[in-house]
Amino acid sequence: MARVVDICLRWLFSPDALLRQDALLMKKEADYFDDVEPELIFIARRLRDAIHLESVLTGAGVDYAVEPDEYEGGVIFKSMRVGAFFYVRPELRERALEVMAEHGYVPAK
Repeated sequence: MARVVDICLRWLFSPDALLRQDALLMKKEADYFDDVEPELIFIARRLRDAIHLESVLTGAGVDYAVEPDEYEGGVIFKSMRVGAFFYVRPELRERALEVMAEHGYVPAK
């Protein structure tokens, strides 16, 4: 599991991370949420889902933050896994959920 976390962190914070983003960067740092509690909208379990959702939210102009974290996965054999957790400010939640629904994403509960 440490290997997965390491891969996620290297991808999220690599020097070429800015090259993967559109000119209108909507991804925000933690200080964007200093005055408000961020709301979880999605947990990407696969890297390609995280990359695609970043593209969707950026394209729609929705400000968001993403960070790797652990979640419990599996039905019979439960285990801790690492995913990309997507957050938005409360006032942007409805817009983000609309955009996600248009692209087939089911929001986190």
